[in-house]
Amino acid sequence: MKGKAVAALRRAIVMGLCTWLGTAAAQAPAARPWSDAALSPDARAKLLLAQLTQDEKFQLIRSYYAGPDRPPNKPFPQGAIESAGYVPAIARLGIPALEESDAGLGVASSDRMRPGDHATPLPAGPVTAASWDPQVAYRGGAMIGGEAHHKGFNVLLAGGINLMREPRNGRNFEYAGEDPLLAGSIVGEAIRGVQSAHVISTIKHFALNDQETARDTISAQIGEQAVRESDLLAFELAIERGQPGAVMCSYNKVNGDWACENDYLMNQVLKRDWGYPGFVMSDWGGVHSAAKAVNAGLDQESAGEIFDKEVYFDAPLREALATGEVKQSRIDDMVQRILRSMFAAGVFEHPARPAPIDEAANLAVARETLEAGAVLLRNEHELLPLDVDKLASLAVIGAHADKGVLAGGGSSLVTAKGGNAVPGLAPTGWPGPVMYHPYAPLKALRAMAPKADVQFAEGNDIAAAAALAARSQVAVVFVQKWAAESVDAPDLSLPDNQDALVAAVARANPRTIVVLENGGPVAMPWLDQVGAVLETWYPGGDAGTAMAHLLSGQVNPSGRLPLSWPRDLSQLPRKALPGAGGGTPPASVDYTIEGADVGYRWYQSRGLQPLFPFGYGLSYTRFQHGPLTLATHGGRLQATVEVSNTGSRAGADVAQVYVQVPGAKARRLAGYAKVFLKPGEHRVLTIPLERRLLADFDVARHGWVVRGGQYSVFEGRSSEQLGTPVQVQLPASTL
Repeated sequence: MKGKAVAALRRAIVMGLCTWLGTAAAQAPAARPWSDAALSPDARAKLLLAQLTQDEKFQLIRSYYAGPDRPPNKPFPQGAIESAGYVPAIARLGIPALEESDAGLGVASSDRMRPGDHATPLPAGPVTAASWDPQVAYRGGAMIGGEAHHKGFNVLLAGGINLMREPRNGRNFEYAGEDPLLAGSIVGEAIRGVQSAHVISTIKHFALNDQETARDTISAQIGEQAVRESDLLAFELAIERGQPGAVMCSYNKVNGDWACENDYLMNQVLKRDWGYPGFVMSDWGGVHSAAKAVNAGLDQESAGEIFDKEVYFDAPLREALATGEVKQSRIDDMVQRILRSMFAAGVFEHPARPAPIDEAANLAVARETLEAGAVLLRNEHELLPLDVDKLASLAVIGAHADKGVLAGGGSSLVTAKGGNAVPGLAPTGWPGPVMYHPYAPLKALRAMAPKADVQFAEGNDIAAAAALAARSQVAVVFVQKWAAESVDAPDLSLPDNQDALVAAVARANPRTIVVLENGGPVAMPWLDQVGAVLETWYPGGDAGTAMAHLLSGQVNPSGRLPLSWPRDLSQLPRKALPGAGGGTPPASVDYTIEGADVGYRWYQSRGLQPLFPFGYGLSYTRFQHGPLTLATHGGRLQATVEVSNTGSRAGADVAQVYVQVPGAKARRLAGYAKVFLKPGEHRVLTIPLERRLLADFDVARHGWVVRGGQYSVFEGRSSEQLGTPVQVQLPASTL
């Protein structure tokens, strides 16, 4: 009996405990109804907003700087992870802190306060864009988001999408090229990948921050139709696809008004026309007012205690509220948008906290991104791929290829495992340090060709490098050009006498291959003298291995340029960039010169031939594209084309569909698809065309209008290498 009584007592206790737990669980939604994940993010945010005090609301609409270089009189914010920004938690309501990191190309948390801290560096943004593969972009974003979440971050300052109007722009390496459709689809997928890890992603820099020279003061001048059809269209497409939780407004002015207090950009376009439900945060140092900025649509001030003239979203905003200059409903809207994004990303249900990171898997994502996006620009007499079984000797020259690969500078800089492979290079301070990720191409090339005699020359001694090339079967010359946030290049030339190095090596050995590590287009006066050129931009994690795979043919290059490559500065809309490299910059930059005809559209409208056109790239195999056919499906125009691999190697090609609307001088990319094919394989691709690329933005009607008439549709392998156009008659309509 005693044993049965004990058992009965245990059952009673267990049943009572289960009943209590069930009751507690049932009461939780009643106590905190915003915790009900079955509700929409908007509904949950509204419920939580109602519980906040005014001080708690003001706590959410500003962040604190969490960087390593705070002045002594500004103590580090308690609870923050050393990185970019921090919004403290509101514990009584279960609102988690916002821990923010720069993350355009990887989690850019600093290792100054946490020695040994590191993250996986993705290749530069143009590499991902050059893949022309949204799945590659998504995987890269998911990798960065996952690493961030496992480091304790739940907001990433990612999603750079400023169009390449200026090839000398120091931040081109963070972005996705010159075309709205390609950039929008690639960056949108990267954002979607980040947020799949329950991390809020931004999209930036809104808008027209297309150069770094005088970025804090310059006004970008452009008409409404042109900006809606170019830079803003890229943002629009990416926001639709990626649904970022935050938009970061930029430093510059747009048509005379600061971007972070620009009613047209934030209220009229973003929130009204696009129906954007998330919040707008400022760039660090981008706020210039309280009432004007808030009433124009800015929702959160970033690190104002360090970077702005004062913390506008505290005492000045409270005063504006008291005088009626700002309404309480606007403050509530700001907070609602922030909370809504937190709920939408799963920040409450999936708290970010330190956890193990699969570094090998993440490094593979970086390597595969470069393998998908490296662009083969030249390959005379099929010099590439190298036959490693027959390769007796190989000269590897230049760019510290014995130690690592170059990275771009500024806030996006990632510290890879192993740190800086070439420390101490100037500038060591902002926007440096100049960083080389420790993935040495020399080591990988030696592993690629174990039977060959692989020797290295730094390249400073041009005669010695040429002598090494002369006694080698093949020479691979690595050339580099460092670019960074806050500075633009004055021209397109390579620094440090590298043109002379390449020319000397090519004279010594016609079997010379050049590998580029750069942030944007560079001049190549030696192009006709070398056998092959491989563009890798800043190649990121495990780059040496990826380069060896590409040069040896283990991977067939399939990247296509996401930007036009000018022959020289005379081809650009603005031949000079005043203030770059010194001197006084102008108060404004005139983008009305090219308007919406950015990049390849500019070249076509002016009858210019760039050095390499947008969409260009070579392969180790051959592809054939069949005739283009058009059909309408669900009111949307679709292009169909058969692509065949007629060569002897597996590889990938990109079918690019361009539309020329009636009266236009330039064609527009309206759709694309990448296809991987084995030798002899063929596949029929159906490519939906983006309707806004068939339309114009009508300022008077305030919307997209298909003018109607005869449209020419082209398909091919670049913006210049196109097949016979197909004519289609479209009726006038509005979208």
